[in-house]
Amino acid sequence: MSMNENDELLIGLVSISDRASQGVYEDLGIPALQAWFTQALTSPWRMVTRLIPDERPLIEATLKALVDEEGCHLVLTTGGTGPALRDVTPEATLAVADREMPGFGEQMRQVSLKFVATAILSRQVAVIRKQSLIINLPGQPKAIKETLEGLKDDAGKPIINGIFAAVPYCIDLIGGPYIETNDAVVKAFRPKSAIRTKQEK
Repeated sequence: MSMNENDELLIGLVSISDRASQGVYEDLGIPALQAWFTQALTSPWRMVTRLIPDERPLIEATLKALVDEEGCHLVLTTGGTGPALRDVTPEATLAVADREMPGFGEQMRQVSLKFVATAILSRQVAVIRKQSLIINLPGQPKAIKETLEGLKDDAGKPIINGIFAAVPYCIDLIGGPYIETNDAVVKAFRPKSAIRTKQEK
């Protein structure tokens, strides 16, 4: 599937959980992400979702399919990023990568450490495969929102930036669609030279 800048943003959402994929409990990651994007994005988007167990070959195959076959510009995973033996999401993500984007993982841990000391145990990574950005997010809805949005003061001014502020410009640079956000939720950062006027869109 070809990607061009006029397409709507296609987001792949992958929830990785043995128990949720078996129906033992309800998956909360994908609904949390859907709700967040509904508030955060003002440009056109749609999503493709997958709920799978913590099996590295299956995670790798799912990420490849979302990028290579579905044509997702952005793929977000939730779950499987801790130190437990079944937590293999980072390894699967790195295995399908063309390039690593270490700043995303570093920033997610910085944000999460403001809330919980155990954030130091997180192994989340971000990579580029072809023209797609793949990011591992935490598994809990509260932590997902915090890492995407960051931390704001009472006046709404960012104290620490969430990772999504950098996502639209990254997608620009790898050839994806121009993403616009609701500044009240998260303000996309672009250099002035990369900001498009209404006539250019």
